[in-house]
Amino acid sequence: MLSEIVFWVLAVVAIAAGVAVFRVDSMARATYALAASFVAVGLALLLLDLQFLGVMTVLMMVMEMAIMAIYMIMFMGMNPALMPMSMVHGKRPALLVSIGTFVVLAAGAVLVPWPTRRGAPAADLVTSLGEAVMHSKMLVMLTVSPVLFATIVAALVLALPRGRYDRLGPELRHRSRHGRADR
Repeated sequence: MLSEIVFWVLAVVAIAAGVAVFRVDSMARATYALAASFVAVGLALLLLDLQFLGVMTVLMMVMEMAIMAIYMIMFMGMNPALMPMSMVHGKRPALLVSIGTFVVLAAGAVLVPWPTRRGAPAADLVTSLGEAVMHSKMLVMLTVSPVLFATIVAALVLALPRGRYDRLGPELRHRSRHGRADR
């Protein structure tokens, strides 16, 4: 009973965060909302005893959002959360395509005859799935993860050699076009 309640709470969080991706007014907030949505999906997968898929979903999305944040800082040169922008372009065509896609996928899920299971599932599904997907490459993946994280930190350090407020001077002031001192 408790796991069902937690599952539905995670489902609502995933959907609400997914909707927030298109409702917030900045790229950074959309990034955080997308990460929250996929983390909720990953946790729901863990509740369904799909440990490998759940952990991989959470790890991949957190790392992807970290990389996206680094690129926003590196190329935008400022805090992207402070820049309002619309995250939706071409609203009507996007709505039509999304409704059409949902109808096609829902019809496929309901109308296609599903195959019957052949054979029995493995005793330890997580281990067998991990071996099928990674097999001999698991050591490589365990080594690549900290190297990728170190690369991200190094890229941030190299991309921003000065602090965020260094361009404004020691008093954090600069002159605007109108001659006033802004803070």
